[in-house]
Amino acid sequence: MNYVPGDLRDQLAHVGYDVVQAGLVCGSGGNLSARIPDEDACWVTARGAWLDRLSRTTFAAVRIADGSPAVVGQAPVSAMPASRTEPTSELALHLALYRAREDVNAIVHLHPQTALLLDALGEHIRIVTTDHAFYLRRVSTVPFRVPGSTELAALTAAMAADGTDCLVLSQHGCVVMADTVELAHKRARNLEEAALLTYRALTAGRLEGLRECPEEFLDRLHSSEVVTV
Repeated sequence: MNYVPGDLRDQLAHVGYDVVQAGLVCGSGGNLSARIPDEDACWVTARGAWLDRLSRTTFAAVRIADGSPAVVGQAPVSAMPASRTEPTSELALHLALYRAREDVNAIVHLHPQTALLLDALGEHIRIVTTDHAFYLRRVSTVPFRVPGSTELAALTAAMAADGTDCLVLSQHGCVVMADTVELAHKRARNLEEAALLTYRALTAGRLEGLRECPEEFLDRLHSSEVVTV
């Protein structure tokens, strides 16, 4: 185990610090969450929280079923006082994805500049390397909807329902999902790397000649054959 152990909030705080240091986020440009084991609830970053300054107190516990506040501890969520931390304005997006995908336990929503620049240029992110193929599989684009709206949440959840784990939210950001915080973290980093390689090929005037990951490798992934990356 070489990832942050223990409390999910500590793991999410690690993600927040890393993505800011890597230049994927400016200030509070995004939000993070993790499903709480054995509870119908999740931890989600507080409204306006700087992602590189997260601590356990900058997360709100929220019920997935109805979005109401919750506190997690030894007693059942329903039996404890509610949290007073106000959750992110993108709460609806996180809850809709958890409801649509029971296999998802962590969600990373960021505003990475290269992925967004490609979207604004009308270019899709190419799957160039075997790492990109392994972690991302495929990347879909969600048409623009107002950030924080129920329309954005519903449309994104509908597009993720087929198992897509990486989506670009047009003119807005990206959202990646996984069964662990660590895997969601890796997907977020690989998504921006794939976007960066795509953009470099575009600026070099070689995008049409950019070779994507070999079909042989993609076929092995789709057939669930074990591949070590």
